[in-house]
Amino acid sequence: MAVVEELIRSEADGAISFGNHKLTKKAKVEDFRHAGDLLKVKTSHEMTKLEKNGMFLYESVPGTSVLNFMETEQGVEFIVEGDEDAQITIGLTEGKEYEVLVDGRSTGAMKTGLGGKLSLSAELGAADEVPVKIVQIGG
Repeated sequence: MAVVEELIRSEADGAISFGNHKLTKKAKVEDFRHAGDLLKVKTSHEMTKLEKNGMFLYESVPGTSVLNFMETEQGVEFIVEGDEDAQITIGLTEGKEYEVLVDGRSTGAMKTGLGGKLSLSAELGAADEVPVKIVQIGG
C-alpha cells in the first residue's frame, strides 16, 4: 500500500493523489494549487476529505489514501486504499445519473440529488488497491 506522505500531490498526467489513512492524528494542507484550482485536504485514519475552490469534492469514512484522482466532464476516476471498508461520498453535478464501477464491477446507476453528492461503498480490508470509476450516463 502506498500512502501519500505529503498529504496531496499533483501527478504528471494531471491527476492528484491525496490522503493518508495511516495517520493517527488529523493533518491538513490548505491552499494547494493544482490546474488553476485551490485544493484543501484533511486526513487521518478516521476520515479523508477534499475540497476544491471551497466546494465539497470527496469524503471517506474511515480515512483513505486516494491515488490518481482524475475529474473529467463525464465523471471521476481514482484508486482508493484503506485498512477497512469505506463509505465514500463524491461531489458531482446535481440531478445527473451516473454508472458506478468499483473494482471493475458495476454497482448500478445512481442519480445525484440536490448538491450533487453520490455515495458508494468500497470493500478495502482485503484489497491493496480498489479502482473506482464514476461515469455520467447520457447528457
